[in-house]
Amino acid sequence: MEKKSAPRFSPNGFSKKLASQATSRKYANGEAIFSQGDVANAMFRVERGNVKLEVTSKRSNKAAIAILRAGDCFGEGCCFGNARRTCTATSIQQSTIGRVSKREMIRRLHDEPAFVKLFISYLLLRIGRVEDDLADQLVNSSERRVARLLLQLSDFGNGSGRAPAVMNVDQGTLAQVVGTTRSRVSHFMNQFRKQGFINYNGSQRVRVHKALLTFLLREHAPA
Repeated sequence: MEKKSAPRFSPNGFSKKLASQATSRKYANGEAIFSQGDVANAMFRVERGNVKLEVTSKRSNKAAIAILRAGDCFGEGCCFGNARRTCTATSIQQSTIGRVSKREMIRRLHDEPAFVKLFISYLLLRIGRVEDDLADQLVNSSERRVARLLLQLSDFGNGSGRAPAVMNVDQGTLAQVVGTTRSRVSHFMNQFRKQGFINYNGSQRVRVHKALLTFLLREHAPA
């Protein structure tokens, strides 16, 4: 008898499960969803728009660590003891965010084994993404990091045949996540535009083409 392979985990599965119990709220551009140091009392899902995660050091230095897109979940720390937020989550443009209370998350993790499996798979995926981001910061050039971030935000390869636009993400935020200056990000964006990798006119609206993915893979290939 042929052995069936295990189904591949899809982050959309956990996201949809979370959405089934979420209450939605709209946030204005720049409005905080939660702040660093707040009690972690809920988990969230981006339904529409983008969310920036930012950390502040004891010396008040700030750094953006991630930009989330529709379908991404965040705030999972609420499930672990009496946790407090380790970063600030801020809406980029007008965004719609789903919220599931800590009590409801704990109940589902206790009562729904299938939900537990999805949650564990989601956490492993997040850990893998953090490791990839760290490796990207350590070994890749700023140009490659900008390209990778644009591809992540556009969700290229989602099967739609065309990457959606990156909406209302300014160059300063991109620079913080990439770990470079705004002027360098502007330089790379202009270069990508000249090479036909993106459509970009200096605003915050960007459309990514498959050519950018080809460029990234080509640059990564061994000589």
